[in-house]
Amino acid sequence: MHEKIWKILMNYSEKSEDEIKPESNLQTDLGLNSLDVIGIVTDFEDQFGISIPDEDILTLTTVKDIEEYIQKKQGA
Repeated sequence: MHEKIWKILMNYSEKSEDEIKPESNLQTDLGLNSLDVIGIVTDFEDQFGISIPDEDILTLTTVKDIEEYIQKKQGA
């Protein structure tokens, strides 16, 4: 799962795999804007077969938040 998340994030960010850390903030560290985040969420939904409600998107501010959220959704 880790590799899939990083690959999706690298598609939207100019950061390399080594520059993306679990504590990286999507906007301040990876330079993503709100349109990027919408694209990323769509890619996560498709890649992992989950649904991410709009109200949950606001809670996904770091890479670690995303990993934990997807693990939780897949375990549900």
